[in-house]
Amino acid sequence: MTSPDLPVAAVVAVSARYRRGFADLLSSLDPAQLATPSLCSGWDVRTVAGHLVSALTTSVPSFLVQVLRARGNLDRAVDRDARRAAGRPVAGMVAVLRERAGSSFAPPGIGARGPMTDAIVHTADVTVPLGLPFEPDPVDVRIALDFVVGTVPLGFTTRRRLAGLRFVADDAGFARGEGAEVRGRGVDVLLAACGRPAVLDRLTGDGVATLGARLTGR
Repeated sequence: MTSPDLPVAAVVAVSARYRRGFADLLSSLDPAQLATPSLCSGWDVRTVAGHLVSALTTSVPSFLVQVLRARGNLDRAVDRDARRAAGRPVAGMVAVLRERAGSSFAPPGIGARGPMTDAIVHTADVTVPLGLPFEPDPVDVRIALDFVVGTVPLGFTTRRRLAGLRFVADDAGFARGEGAEVRGRGVDVLLAACGRPAVLDRLTGDGVATLGARLTGR
């Protein structure tokens, strides 16, 4: 069974596991750690947490209103929503992540693999700069890689970023794309495909330089 054929309930169960894990992580951080810049450009650790919380608390109509207020700029609307949610007490954010971990809501057109991938990527966005361990199950990472590299979903990556590259994650049994190779541990390949240049030095292959130039604009 390929990842697009996985039952929605199975994907939601994976999402729930990572949301609970993020809640545990969040509850353990001190103020300095919460203020640490994450791998997600422009967001500190607390704002990343706010984003994951907002995804569980903001309705589609409410978010559409925010998009309109942002003059149609989706990224700006997401940023505002994340920062608003990040203003909650940490204990409140932890409670939301735990209580709503099993939510099956997914943005229209994205599907259940979107929130699951979001939870994995944003956990790494936090743990990498904090120097904390994060070992997602390679099976889960493969689902996320199939989603990101296979469908090029809006908000996760772009066709220009991935064009002419072959992404390989041996630990996840994943290989997709045609061209110069980008190879490494599955979660690092996933982060790079999602636009995180901080992990490029963990990757090998003759496509890494090309991907790096696209991510940094050099």
